[in-house]
Amino acid sequence: MAADLVRWDDPAVDWAGYDLAVVRSCWDYSWRLPEFLGWAASVLRLRNPVELLRWNTDKTYLRDVARAGLPVVPTVWDPTDAGQLPDAAEWVVKPSVSAGSRDTARWTEPDAVLEHAAALAEAGRTAMVQPYLAGVDTVGETAMLFIGGRFSHAVRKGPLLRRGEGVRQDRDSRGDLRPVESTAAQREVAQAVSDAVPRLVPGAPAPLYARIDLVPDPTGGPVLLELELAEPSLFLPQAPTDALARLTRSVEDAMAA
Repeated sequence: MAADLVRWDDPAVDWAGYDLAVVRSCWDYSWRLPEFLGWAASVLRLRNPVELLRWNTDKTYLRDVARAGLPVVPTVWDPTDAGQLPDAAEWVVKPSVSAGSRDTARWTEPDAVLEHAAALAEAGRTAMVQPYLAGVDTVGETAMLFIGGRFSHAVRKGPLLRRGEGVRQDRDSRGDLRPVESTAAQREVAQAVSDAVPRLVPGAPAPLYARIDLVPDPTGGPVLLELELAEPSLFLPQAPTDALARLTRSVEDAMAA
């Protein structure tokens, strides 16, 4: 199987000439979402497909996941009053369309939360506010990686947001990664989220890959922070040796479908 590494916005690429195009590291989509989704709609054999990308590139998809009865970090959208904030000692504010923790911050004061949310709203963006779950500082996030619809491996991501640092654009979590053995509870929640995707996005082909980020709630139970279907890091350097072969087989199966 031959493969080319090309940019999604390169006008010289003949997308029809490929048996399959696999989206991998298009982290600029959050600045250019309409353009990116327009491109995705023009590529007939794309994984993950445009239906999933359209749904998943705006984190308002968390509303659908929560309505499906799955455990999600409590989220308030575009709050304008302190009484609307989740009950918490600290909060995280971020735009619903974002990548790499851009324009994201952890706050201890409601006024700072509302000021951040108002700035996002003024810029025409949807602000989302979540309680900062203290377990993240010790346990971190657990990334549950699915390839070809099946659980592949788990990676622990260290805490990224530091108290009092405000909005920063230079965060990089890739230096604090390690493979972990997922718990039965984490596997149950992650599998339930993965299984729900076809119901939440009817008619879309099954995801070729997914990353399901879980964090501990105040009782220690796993809850969904993010479901990444657009361009997740699959953390193959931290994966078992057979993960790359599993990804290759899944790509080959998608090409043959």
